[in-house]
Amino acid sequence: MADRATYVDLVTLAERSELVIRAEIRRQTQLAPERAPGLAPGFARLYIEAETQALIAGNSSIGESLVYLVDVPLTPKGKAPKLKKRQMVLFANTVPGRPTTKRGTEIQLSAKNAQLDYSSAFEARLRAVLTSLAQSDVPPKVEGIADALAVPGTLAGESETQIFLTTEDRSPVSITVLRRPGLRPVWGVSWGEIVDSSARAPAKNTLQWYRLACSLPRELPSRANLARDPAARRLATNDYSLVVDGLGECARAITETG
Repeated sequence: MADRATYVDLVTLAERSELVIRAEIRRQTQLAPERAPGLAPGFARLYIEAETQALIAGNSSIGESLVYLVDVPLTPKGKAPKLKKRQMVLFANTVPGRPTTKRGTEIQLSAKNAQLDYSSAFEARLRAVLTSLAQSDVPPKVEGIADALAVPGTLAGESETQIFLTTEDRSPVSITVLRRPGLRPVWGVSWGEIVDSSARAPAKNTLQWYRLACSLPRELPSRANLARDPAARRLATNDYSLVVDGLGECARAITETG
């Protein structure tokens, strides 16, 4: 499953987790169905005892041993897979009020598919994501669109559209779409107070791209379009579609939104 994880999956799991751990499974115990409320058909709930190999990310201290619950798909024979001695990457959170016992530190996986098979290649992909999330200039989480306004220029085919976004921390983010006669339209993002007309679109599989591609609605909300003139309104709508098409799909393989 780790090889199926997309960039979006890795950012999603990392942002939901206090801890990212490499661990080796030492023992597994399958819980009886009556002790596994909410278990999906075709899955088994396992109580895992594991040995910590490395704390890849996180500020909380953990012990040499870990215990946690995980739901895993049954094999074609209807049995739980044998996980002993397999190394895993765990995306997890601490469990407040649960002290470390002789079996280990209790953790809680942060998502349905938060236990992934370890490999050096997967760790390298993951560390690149974790490094970007640890930077001081991490882009804010985008919540939606505040306003959009298209303004025609003095020449035929010339225009500028400004799209102002709402963010979780209320920091300013705006998108500018420029059209010039005889040239392809270009757009870019300004992450700050200053609207930079020379800004460019973020590269795919970067945090800037993720914030936009996975948060913006597919269509420009009518209420956000401030233009009065029908032609200007259509221009703002078309320019927003240009941005959405340029961003492409927020592709997930193993995680869910929300």
